[in-house]
Amino acid sequence: MSPPPSTAAPARRTRGAAAALTLGALLASSLTALAGAPAASAAESLLSQGKTATASSSEGAAFSAAAAVDGNLTGTRWASQWSDAQWFQVDLGATKDLSRVVLTWEGAYGKNYEIQVSDNGTDWRTAKTVTGSDGGTDDLAISGSGRYVRMNGHVRSGGYGYSLWEFQVYGESGGTNPPQGAVRVAGSQGNWQLTVGGQPYTVKGLTWGPAMADAARYMPDLKSMGVNTVRTWGTDASSKPLLDAAAAQGLKVMNGFWLQPGGGPGSGGCVNYVTDTAYKSTMLTEFAKWVDTYKSHPATLMWNVGNESVLGLQNCYSGTELEAQRNAYTTFVNDVAKKIHSIDPDHPVTSTDAWTGAWPYYKRNAPDLDLYSMNAYGDICGVRQDWIDGGYNKPYIITETGNAGEWEVPDDVNGIPDEPTDVQKAEGYTKAWDCITGHRGVALGATMFHYGLEHDFGGVWFNLLPDGLKRLSYYAVKKAYAGSTTGDNTPPVITNMTVTPATTAPAGREFTVRADIRDPDGDPITPKIYLSGNYANGDKRLVDAQYRSLGNNTFAVTAPEKLGVWKVYIQAEDGRGNAGIETKSVKVVAPPVTGTNIALNRPATASSAQASYGDCPCPASNAFDGNTGTRWASDWSDPQWIQVDLGSANPIRTLQLVWDPAYAKSYEVQVSDNGTTWRTVHTTTTGNGDIDTIEAATTARYVKLQLTARGTGWGYSLHEFGVYS
Repeated sequence: MSPPPSTAAPARRTRGAAAALTLGALLASSLTALAGAPAASAAESLLSQGKTATASSSEGAAFSAAAAVDGNLTGTRWASQWSDAQWFQVDLGATKDLSRVVLTWEGAYGKNYEIQVSDNGTDWRTAKTVTGSDGGTDDLAISGSGRYVRMNGHVRSGGYGYSLWEFQVYGESGGTNPPQGAVRVAGSQGNWQLTVGGQPYTVKGLTWGPAMADAARYMPDLKSMGVNTVRTWGTDASSKPLLDAAAAQGLKVMNGFWLQPGGGPGSGGCVNYVTDTAYKSTMLTEFAKWVDTYKSHPATLMWNVGNESVLGLQNCYSGTELEAQRNAYTTFVNDVAKKIHSIDPDHPVTSTDAWTGAWPYYKRNAPDLDLYSMNAYGDICGVRQDWIDGGYNKPYIITETGNAGEWEVPDDVNGIPDEPTDVQKAEGYTKAWDCITGHRGVALGATMFHYGLEHDFGGVWFNLLPDGLKRLSYYAVKKAYAGSTTGDNTPPVITNMTVTPATTAPAGREFTVRADIRDPDGDPITPKIYLSGNYANGDKRLVDAQYRSLGNNTFAVTAPEKLGVWKVYIQAEDGRGNAGIETKSVKVVAPPVTGTNIALNRPATASSAQASYGDCPCPASNAFDGNTGTRWASDWSDPQWIQVDLGSANPIRTLQLVWDPAYAKSYEVQVSDNGTTWRTVHTTTTGNGDIDTIEAATTARYVKLQLTARGTGWGYSLHEFGVYS
């Protein structure tokens, strides 16, 4: 997959079960730990999240104390009654060494207050006094120990009460950072393990999605999930905040280096690895600089050179040239590995692809890699069998996995990939981890995909936290890594989603969406409806749908005016930072028009027609063939016209224009009895494309669109021009 900021669905890739699968020779020596490595040190951890919280009062059930320790920084909050002398406290469950308290205030903040700690919840001592706070975020260093921590409010900022989005207490959790020191691939054939400072280390990771600069905000959450590693696709000056935040929480980082064409077929540029010595020299120098910069950083786990490029080269080359490029690429990866080892002998080097058919190239050309990495989704369990069948002698890490991808699922009734349900996605993560841990001594762990926040087409398909809301898959990963989700408040579950009609929703009119929605914790549920035009117009955003509730989780949704297959989403939020999201497709069609289309397959002419651009030729007749998959397209200039001969004078009641994105902003509908003398029956200067349905009570033999102003830089383009009697 491609790196953030975009979380687009990856290009289609397969494991290639029939391919000849081989691995390179492992550097077999068991290497000793780095002499003089620093000892493990205490880690600052988030202690308060999910713990029991109480308060002097609350504004209502939706603003309970628990909402300020649920990890949701912008969606849920505690709010007190509108008076002074209010308090909020959290029970950490045991006495902890404390380092700081972070208060994220809503608009109603405490101006003067104390942070107090207690061992028994009764006898309090003041750790910090705050006067004149201006709200926002108060990050307060404290010291000492205690089991209970509270904000004791004295003076409010205004007429409301006190309101906290989140109350976070940090300190020593009782654990330590993972051992520091050299990272090795140790052991022998089929009995390998990754070690850090001589101690076994199984990678329990996620790929990193948020901005590097925001890492300190999210690393405590990752740690609470049992994550010990994050993976990046690129390493440069911006990586330092991520590495620092990871080290502060005791996490490691797989530092990535991006090479073209990364991200599988269709991604990145097309470098010529046989001849482009300048590109290879530049990349080698750049990578070496950042290896030297971060080789001693306590968060560095290993280096990962490239992402899916062996597979991706098929987008650039074919035949014998493709083979030459793949050999040259993997040879260059080996050059990078040797350079990294010369600078940093204490961290392994790997390279990621999305196709076990890439392994023979690595074996042949990249013996200096310490291990391989593989991106595999729905077919994850087959990687083990490929490795066994091929008789390989290097271990691997799975660097992306989770639920089945767009390229692995069957098409639905509208001919687009049928996205798995939230329940199926969660099961995909569980299955993936079972398959990885089942290949003992060979698969050394995984960085599953994806700790991302994007709330768009790809984000809903793959992200654990789209828009910061935790999914069932989030908790599946947490259970896999941490062993339990007992006591967690979990998301609403959506089942049996239906769209009616699924294949013939008229543009601009309502269709029906319903589902069964339940919340395991009995929380109130707020449903929302979104639409994505990814398959209709390439826009991957989720946009708010226009809809109304019909009761019983049934909704009347207004279809877009743009024809094509759309995705409709139900998002059910529980007010506790969780969401269930389900999606189905709906095919938007032209609204039916009563009567007979008397222009169907009639002789048509136009001022111009595109002969060979894109899907053309696009003659005038295409607009009268009854097929919305064809179109007429004019030259890219004003004015233009298109007309149809109905054969004889006919009564005309309605016209329907189905525009391509190249639409008319200003045009006239003209009619004629002889094809020479024309009269205007409709004029607009505010056309917006999509579907125009025009009432025109007249009689004529010829009907013409006189097009005077384009809505885009292209010409004019009509899928259909219907004339109804």
